[in-house]
Amino acid sequence: MARRYDTNDATDRVTGLREAASAVRRGELVVLPTDTVYGVGADAFSSEAVADLLEAKGRGRNMPTPVLIGSPNTLHGLVTDFSELAWELVDAFWPGALTLVARHQPSLQWDLGDTRGTVAVRMPLHPVAIELLTEVGPMAVSSANLTGHPAPEDCDAAQEMLGDSVSVYLDGGPTPGIVPSSIVDVTREVPLLLRAGAISADELRKVVPDLEVAN
Repeated sequence: MARRYDTNDATDRVTGLREAASAVRRGELVVLPTDTVYGVGADAFSSEAVADLLEAKGRGRNMPTPVLIGSPNTLHGLVTDFSELAWELVDAFWPGALTLVARHQPSLQWDLGDTRGTVAVRMPLHPVAIELLTEVGPMAVSSANLTGHPAPEDCDAAQEMLGDSVSVYLDGGPTPGIVPSSIVDVTREVPLLLRAGAISADELRKVVPDLEVAN
């Protein structure tokens, strides 16, 4: 039976974050608010938990799960060949609605789907998300919806779709934004905007003037 906690209530927030962290460590799924939409997450280093996440969403391995982190410092253990331009994007837009696609450390024992040696990583601008990520480390997180359905802006919508496939729901009220994150590929010499989202190409070009945009 799924448990749900109101993170706007001080007592419920403490209990909910503790229970969510325990669930993640057990390899279970949790739903959490972010600065874009609600996400469903699991331990990024548990291949079984990530597989359960994809199954709960009805999503194939051809759409690998992004990873959320609680601090830019975490990047040092996750990515390789991370350019100065990539760090400048981190400095300018994290925490926030910018996802960076980078080459992951080849030594990492994880299975996020068919990533071809890359990982899509982001630090969200949401206190509940950051607190949980700081406690448990990197999490594989995707929007908390069934594939093909709208991404949820509140916990009710997420729970209606995912039900008891999730152990713990952290209800932070309506999310502050419904526009997804912008995605920039920094595996190239010149970063490439793969998806325009909450951060426009014009804003990104203030940091990376030569930014290219995918067709």
